[in-house]
Amino acid sequence: MPTNQSRRDALKSLVTGTAALGAAPFLSSFATGESSSSYMLKGNINHSACRWCYGGIPFEEFCVAAKKIGLVGIDLVGPADWPLLKKYDLQSTMCNGAEINLVDGWNDTKFHAQLITNYTNMIPLVAAAGYKNLICFSGSRRGIDDETGWKNCSDGLKQIAGLAEKNGVTLIMELLNSKVDHKDYQCDRTSWGVELVKRVGSPNFKLLYDIYHMQIDEGDVIRTIRANKEYIGHYHTGGVPGRREIDETQELYYPAIMKAIHDFGYTGYVAQEFIPTSSKKEEQLEALAKAVKICDI
Repeated sequence: MPTNQSRRDALKSLVTGTAALGAAPFLSSFATGESSSSYMLKGNINHSACRWCYGGIPFEEFCVAAKKIGLVGIDLVGPADWPLLKKYDLQSTMCNGAEINLVDGWNDTKFHAQLITNYTNMIPLVAAAGYKNLICFSGSRRGIDDETGWKNCSDGLKQIAGLAEKNGVTLIMELLNSKVDHKDYQCDRTSWGVELVKRVGSPNFKLLYDIYHMQIDEGDVIRTIRANKEYIGHYHTGGVPGRREIDETQELYYPAIMKAIHDFGYTGYVAQEFIPTSSKKEEQLEALAKAVKICDI
């Protein structure tokens, strides 16, 4: 996948510092084919990665690498690829395939019939496969004010929340920035998402706190997570600016963020969602392994 391809396009096509030095023995295994046992993850964070960021790597090859790195699963994988995940004992840590797209979402009632059908069909599939999380989106505002957006989203989501509860599946709405990447997206602040969670009123509806997106739109990451931890069901990472590697070249210090998430009692998944700088698959996997080690507090 070209490194400048957006997440939106990728989802459609799919339906050097101390950290680097510390990771060196681990990363060399990609070049030699040797075991990565020289570095063992600590077990405090359940590591995952978003499939779309590595679209140029054949999926089975990516699964093999994911196991070597120590990932417990892969995000944004739909039913067609679940058999490969199971082959390599990986989880679909965030299932997708029921959403229409990122812009046509629950905040507009004209999409409700299609969304309710899609999610009604998908939720039992997720449960039958043994997975727990299914992504959803508010959609773009298109002139819809906050109150109407909350009402439309909650009215629609309440129609499938009972099915999600019955099947043990959590519907997760992603927070996306509307400043740079997703102009006009409605669920673009933690406060907006939290209010929606309260209105839906189901233990099986939560937020995907994308650290990259929320750093852009609101900042104050650790305090915000602390204040709203009970409403968050999943995390994504990404370097700011540019959504590149989460290393010393960007403004967020991920070890502190991960420590805070762990200390707050979070036991779900943290998925890397940065676009690798390199177009070479070996270097992309090395960058992913480095990011996992940075977050492995």
